Amino acid sequence: MPKIYVRSYGCSANTADAEIAKGLLQEKGYRLAQTPENSDLNILLTCIVKTPTERKITKRIKRLYESGKPLIVAGCMPKAMQSHVEEIAPRASLVGPDDIEHIVEAAEKTLRGGKVVYVDGEPTERTCLPRVRANELVHIAPICSGCLGNCSYCIVKYARGRLCSFPAEKIVDDVRKAVADGCREVWVTAEDTAAYDHEGTTLPMLLDEITGVEGEFRVRVGMMTPNSALPFLDELIESYRNEKMYKFLHVPVQSGNDQVLGKMRRRYTVEEFRELVTRFRAVHRYLGVSTDIICGFPGETEEQFQDSLDLIRWLSPDVLNISRFWERPGTEAAEMPGRLHGRETKARSRRLTKMWKELSVETGMSWIGWEGEILLDEFGRDGSKVGRNFAYKAVAVHTDTELGEFVKVRVTGAGVGFLEAEIA
Repeated sequence: MPKIYVRSYGCSANTADAEIAKGLLQEKGYRLAQTPENSDLNILLTCIVKTPTERKITKRIKRLYESGKPLIVAGCMPKAMQSHVEEIAPRASLVGPDDIEHIVEAAEKTLRGGKVVYVDGEPTERTCLPRVRANELVHIAPICSGCLGNCSYCIVKYARGRLCSFPAEKIVDDVRKAVADGCREVWVTAEDTAAYDHEGTTLPMLLDEITGVEGEFRVRVGMMTPNSALPFLDELIESYRNEKMYKFLHVPVQSGNDQVLGKMRRRYTVEEFRELVTRFRAVHRYLGVSTDIICGFPGETEEQFQDSLDLIRWLSPDVLNISRFWERPGTEAAEMPGRLHGRETKARSRRLTKMWKELSVETGMSWIGWEGEILLDEFGRDGSKVGRNFAYKAVAVHTDTELGEFVKVRVTGAGVGFLEAEIA
């Protein structure tokens, strides 16, 4: 059987789609290649959320296309930027995010020299399908596709569409099978996990069902917007009391200024964001927090950017995803006046990065002396292994213990975004 190389870029939802694609192909007898040079067919699952990412993937598509091997461009780019893909790789097949279940058919036809364009499918229940996992210890559980927002800068909405929540029973059954297969972490993922609602089952209810699955594993909840989470915040906080839940929130704020948030079409205020975090921290004192900031949105003044700096200083997040504003084709923000020069957006990004790194080490130092269990889930540098504690803090330790096991450690040092420890 032919060998197929599959590579994904971007978010965990894309990683899950790549795992499903590999699983479906392998189930049909196809072999998986480790490099594009070793393959008979190449498949790229693409991301377009940022201009630099788009440029990187465009170069990758061109290089693979010029190799002369059959190529399938999948993921967000062929759905939201079809003409762009067809311009740089006219004979490549296209498969959108909601057509990933047709990947075997697309592969068969492409290998025979044909071209298929599957970009108009409806959201499907990406659960209980075969998987070849990127990390055999981690099960990525997509709970819905699309979102309810209409952010003025976002191009992903043209690829992922409106919200479609998957059946809770299938999600939970998929988790049960994954845990039986040896997975020790479950990543609940979506463009907005708090928007999940299937026949009355909301995110807190779904989390209670997932943590009710028998087995020793931990659950990490992915990105959620404040406006989606606030209506059931008490229930969500209560769900996090379960020992299987990582005490970790990924809540993108994007700006610390309400006027900028309004232009972004974000559906919450800075005060509502603060309320969410404050109420969570009142119950879960050592909560791990991740957030996102866009630097240099059109018309953003120095004073408004200072509001973002002040908010991040108050928040002191464990993870901070910093993006310079990039206009994305077809979005409202691309036509907005007040576009800042690239030098200014870069300068603001550097200022924010510098401040966060200082905060990160300062926060990390407060963990020195802490003793507790971590779940080892990946290899680190210099022969170390990396695990996660209850707040999903990355902890590097030298140990002979196998990945997938818990070890008790004592934190001895801190770096930017991680802790160092020794076996306790």
